[in-house]
Amino acid sequence: MRTTLTCAALLLALGSGPALAQSGEITIWSWNIAASSLKSTVEGFNKKYPDIKVTVQDLGNQPTYDKSIAGCAAGGVGLPDIVSIENGEAENYWSQFPDCFVDLHTLGYTAEDQKKFPDFKRTELEVGDKAYAMPWDSGPVAVFFRRDFYEKAGVDPASIKTWDDFIAAGKKIQETNPGVTMTNADFNGDTEFFRMISNEQGCGYFAADGQSITVAEPKCVDALTKVKEMKDAGIVSSADWSTKITNNTAGTVASQVYGGWYEGTIRTESPKESGKWGVYPMPSLTADGPRAANLGGSSLAITSASKNKEAAYAYLKYTLGTNEGQITMLKDFGLVPSLISALDDPYVAQGQPYWGGQAVWKDILATLPKVVPSRGTQFQSDAEIILRAVQTKYLANGYPDAKTALDDAAKQIAAATGLPVK
Repeated sequence: MRTTLTCAALLLALGSGPALAQSGEITIWSWNIAASSLKSTVEGFNKKYPDIKVTVQDLGNQPTYDKSIAGCAAGGVGLPDIVSIENGEAENYWSQFPDCFVDLHTLGYTAEDQKKFPDFKRTELEVGDKAYAMPWDSGPVAVFFRRDFYEKAGVDPASIKTWDDFIAAGKKIQETNPGVTMTNADFNGDTEFFRMISNEQGCGYFAADGQSITVAEPKCVDALTKVKEMKDAGIVSSADWSTKITNNTAGTVASQVYGGWYEGTIRTESPKESGKWGVYPMPSLTADGPRAANLGGSSLAITSASKNKEAAYAYLKYTLGTNEGQITMLKDFGLVPSLISALDDPYVAQGQPYWGGQAVWKDILATLPKVVPSRGTQFQSDAEIILRAVQTKYLANGYPDAKTALDDAAKQIAAATGLPVK
């Protein structure tokens, strides 16, 4: 049963929050590297709260979503205290089950706390005056590249300002390094490149207010056009998540364009390649265009079914709301902080041995404040499925141009969601 506090009682509760959270047990659902990173923060958390037992359960990404949605549909039955939620799926929860998660304001999450995170990370986590989740990791996009392949081809990554520069460099690198592809993309199962370039250009599937479909606007058309130009130029080979990792280790790919969290994937999955990799900013459509985008990222939400909400909130505040918690996850598993103050932590400015001594986190996180918010809405999954099919058809020359392809996508999304096309 949810407890309603009077104003006086609420103030008392907030003022004595740590005391209320001194003991108890909390369980968290998460997945893969994200779950491992949460586990890495428990030791530091327990130094402050030694009597709170934290259990992190690694369910896998899709099972976490499926089980939490099912739990919400069942009125909270079987749910843990804290659930990991991807930003792109967040509004699926709030729209269907607004009572399944706690408004963090009731536990002491203030307007000042909210301002500690960039707007683009909070867009999908807050509805009206309610905050259903606290931002966790983010995915500022960067190009991860093999220094040796670029050097052999005489390509200076600093000279790559535009995607056309990237294409030209790719042709040169592939010619000089037989058997190496400039980059990989999961054309069969994702729209990653389209989403990254669209976000960079300030365009997305939906308008900022979530009330209309904007995927066929000019900047999105430009983005999809460029994706096909890269594919047609022969510098992109199709590869899913696991194949990309294999290619990284085998030395058959020169670059991977991804969110900053991919640093941890390369470093942990391809340890023998230490010193061979570097990072540079994502290219833009024009030489003076924006070079910042976000791909991926998650949040933590406290369920209304939790029997120890104060302890759960204490964990959120430590893990996500302090430099110590965020930098621990960054060091151990490459989980990129959303907490703005973490950008000034001394660790961020340090050269990293795996990356040839480059201060990669300083370079990657420098783009974080420049990322344009992109609204997912509760229809993100529907739109993504449609876009994947449209992209596949377009890349196979099934449409005369990107505008026609995205007009078709917009019409399909409108039919699926009932939203108007802007």
